[in-house]
Amino acid sequence: MAYRRLRRHLGLPERPIRVYDPVQQLAIVDEDVLQRFGVDTIELGRAFALEDKWWREWTLPDGSPCLMPVWAMPERHEGEWVLRAPATGHITAKMPPGVLYFEQATYPFAEQDDLERLPEAMDDVMWVSAASPPGPIAAGPEGLKTLAAGAARLRSGTDRAIIGLFGGNLLEMGQFLYRNDGFLMLLAEEPDRAHAFLDRVVSLHLANLERFLGAVGAHIDIIAFGDDLGMQSGPQISPRMYQEFIQPRERLMWRRVRELAPHLRIMLHCCGGVRELLPGLIAAGLDAINPVQITCRGMDPEGLKRDFGGRLTFWGGGCDTRDMIFHGTPAQVRDHVRRLMDIWRPHGGYVFQQVHNILADVPPANIVAMLDAVNA
Repeated sequence: MAYRRLRRHLGLPERPIRVYDPVQQLAIVDEDVLQRFGVDTIELGRAFALEDKWWREWTLPDGSPCLMPVWAMPERHEGEWVLRAPATGHITAKMPPGVLYFEQATYPFAEQDDLERLPEAMDDVMWVSAASPPGPIAAGPEGLKTLAAGAARLRSGTDRAIIGLFGGNLLEMGQFLYRNDGFLMLLAEEPDRAHAFLDRVVSLHLANLERFLGAVGAHIDIIAFGDDLGMQSGPQISPRMYQEFIQPRERLMWRRVRELAPHLRIMLHCCGGVRELLPGLIAAGLDAINPVQITCRGMDPEGLKRDFGGRLTFWGGGCDTRDMIFHGTPAQVRDHVRRLMDIWRPHGGYVFQQVHNILADVPPANIVAMLDAVNA
């Protein structure tokens, strides 16, 4: 919704809005917008679902028309929009009336886990069943060939840095399956079961990682993992618990990246206040962290840059998307971004991005002010 208004604000021609991420309703940003703001990174998924057959018409919550991936087409059920897992038909996500985004509705291990059916259970998680492109386009016997061909085509057509979204979630995968409360209790009360679960998860991730890098490793520049370890008030788990359950498995995955594609830089999408965990993340092999949620406890830019700037690239933290970009004037947004650039920019080790998604009701003038301020 914000992207449609941004295009109109910029005086750009109307184009079909293709929803890249059905859960969060993120738009594929068109080339004219990328050029307008001097964007120098793109995501691998934009090389896929280029034909009309992969899209169907839908209507965003504000009444705007859009195109959704055919494999994640919302349907009406008992007065609300839902997403279903293609394999099972289970409802994985819901968007009740008055809500702008989908929320998870199914937790396959909430009542009883079964590690023998872990892959099937993961397919019933909304982030898997409603995957962004390439999604199922890269599945099946010919999937790796399709993935490799798309990555090579994208590489040959751009000089932008290409980000390959991999995932590799650990803490989050437990929360997706057991529910947040259930998995945190498992970590605290039954560590042996938690280790067994995470061992099984990381074995699946490593197998997928080898296939993924075998297909696209030569064509991308950054591989992005994901695991939201923080909250507004600090880490979800203690540094001790992180070091016991998460860090060794991150180290396994990131070491494998170095072995298979040593040119790649490793980024972790990790929301929240995670300052206490940064030393462990760096020791595990992390190169860059995103989105650097500067409004959370411990995430003040000056302290982060001073204490970790020589060892870690900060990818984000360039504009507060919780308050400033919603409620500030364009002039206030510009000043805010410029002050942050004065902190982040010295000595390198910084990639500009706002803190997380630009949400539906952000004024387009503030988006323009934010992005234009970066190189002002």
